[in-house]
Amino acid sequence: MSKVVGIGACVMDTLITVPHYPTEDTKLRAASTKLVGGGPTATGIVAVAKLGIDAEYIGVLSDDSTGDFLIGDFRKYGVGVDNITKLGGYRAFTSCIWLSAEGGTRTCVFDKGNLPPLSLNKNQKDAIKSAKLLMVDGNEMSAAVEAAKIARENGVKVLYDCGGLYPDVDKLLALTDIMIPSEEFSLGHTGEKDVYKAAEKLYRMYHPSYVVITRGKLGGLLYDGKEYTEYPIYPAEVVDSNGAGDVFHGAFASAVVRGYSPIKCCHFASCVSALKCTGVGARESVPDFDTTVEYLRRNGYEL
Repeated sequence: MSKVVGIGACVMDTLITVPHYPTEDTKLRAASTKLVGGGPTATGIVAVAKLGIDAEYIGVLSDDSTGDFLIGDFRKYGVGVDNITKLGGYRAFTSCIWLSAEGGTRTCVFDKGNLPPLSLNKNQKDAIKSAKLLMVDGNEMSAAVEAAKIARENGVKVLYDCGGLYPDVDKLLALTDIMIPSEEFSLGHTGEKDVYKAAEKLYRMYHPSYVVITRGKLGGLLYDGKEYTEYPIYPAEVVDSNGAGDVFHGAFASAVVRGYSPIKCCHFASCVSALKCTGVGARESVPDFDTTVEYLRRNGYEL
């Protein structure tokens, strides 16, 4: 059975690399177009597998070419797919992403499709019970809450990639051991204007083991209920930033399973995320474990 299992968005992304963003109602020639798998938890699970930890995705996909592509993409990276349910007659979650070479940024337009919510079956529940860590991202909220309860009852850690302010988010936050929100989420959910106060409030409200707030180019902040510790971003020539946050969460999960301390997990995940940005495609650009450790050493950090 897999050490890390994930429930959340799984998306087929169309990546379009452009020299710069076009103005409205004009034409612009793209440098390239590429189909890749995406979604916060789905990409995070791929990162876990590429970093050497057994991982699988639990979810529902369309029984068509999109579903086939997404399952094939998981298999390519060694992610378990036995607990994916395929349903015919539905439209899958897809997105179109523009990658600006000029700004090193990305703009995304997505269609969530019309697949029915995930309903956990016995095999899926058993996979959660036997794991070391469950990753969730706020999508498939009902199943994620149920899975988090199962995880908690069986000593499985719950890592929540807090990106969107979804309905019923409080229910999932209350079941979270490792809370990793973006700065935008932490400020929006708490109503605070200061990221340090937001971290403290999230900890006080939901009692996770610790809170890690990601801050993009500013690195991030770890709060364990007693003290704050900042961690940096690592240097990288950014080619494609799409999925960097998803990869961060997956790398963090893999580091937790390896037994690293929270601050070492932060440095490890930050380094993996930076290296991912040096290539096009969130999944294929994730480095392996040895490459990450060596890059950390070259930048003055020993695990």
